[in-house]
Amino acid sequence: MRKSVLLMILLFAIGMTASAQKFALIDMEYILKNIPAYERANEQLNQVSKKWQSEVEKVAEEAKTLYKNYQSEAVFLSEEQKGKKEEAIVAKEKEAAELRRNYFGPEGELFKKRESLMQPIQDEIYNAVKEISEQKGYSVVVDRASATSIIFASPRIDISNEVLAKLGYSN
Repeated sequence: MRKSVLLMILLFAIGMTASAQKFALIDMEYILKNIPAYERANEQLNQVSKKWQSEVEKVAEEAKTLYKNYQSEAVFLSEEQKGKKEEAIVAKEKEAAELRRNYFGPEGELFKKRESLMQPIQDEIYNAVKEISEQKGYSVVVDRASATSIIFASPRIDISNEVLAKLGYSN
């Protein structure tokens, strides 16, 4: 919501000074779909994510199994044995949570992997957009894929294909 409001204010401000400025649009989703390296990176991320998810699920399943075994044996165990079993269950649950956080948390391995694979592609796109903007004198280039408040824009100002061509990809 905040992004939309900021974008609308930006577009309004741009509209006020539009007489001397040129604008362009890109469709980042379209551009990324047409870059094979992006598709390969996505596939690699999906494979790694599935592998890590199965590791997390395996540890979580071990914790569930420990708990089920504990429930069925609880009546036969002494208080000391119960305590040890409960500690083992809690430790296994913590291990699963820690593994999940290490792999999928905000600073986790998946985030780092995504950043290392995607950042070079995003940098290439940014540099291509910047070069085209400087060559053609665009003051503003807006990404229509992330600008949800754009209802209509003329296809004439969409430079997505130019960006792809600059990157060496044809559509």
